[in-house]
Amino acid sequence: MNIKSTLTTFAAVTGIVLSMMTAPALATQAASDHDHGHAAELKLNNGTKWAVDAPLSRAMNNIRNAMAKETPAIHANELAEGKYLALADGINNDITYMVQNCKLEPEADAQLHLIIADLAEGTTAMKNKNSVQHGVEKVMGAIEKYATYFDDPDFKPLN
Repeated sequence: MNIKSTLTTFAAVTGIVLSMMTAPALATQAASDHDHGHAAELKLNNGTKWAVDAPLSRAMNNIRNAMAKETPAIHANELAEGKYLALADGINNDITYMVQNCKLEPEADAQLHLIIADLAEGTTAMKNKNSVQHGVEKVMGAIEKYATYFDDPDFKPLN
């Protein structure tokens, strides 16, 4: 392996590690970028759902599928603490991917960031055994809001 390929590999790995470490901060910052001192509220685009792009669809479908897989164990209070941590980490990875790759129109982007804020709050709560239920509720609520406000033909609601 030559020095150029070694440095390229090192840079790629460093970027991945840093993005994994900063997902909650990125999501929170991204959501607050559109909060101009007043409570923002989700709304439709003149009565229709907002358009999505491929990265957004991919990330939200990943989050939805991860939660759907664990929902039976969550409802039965049988999901281990480590699984909640892994679930939160996976969602944070998808949030990071979403923030870094989505290219929505500014109005749709502002709406998306409200959902991202709920996802980030949920994953933070899921990592604390005293607030796991609150975290699950925030993430599930964000998934429901996405289905209500965004036009993603590949997305299936959790119900």
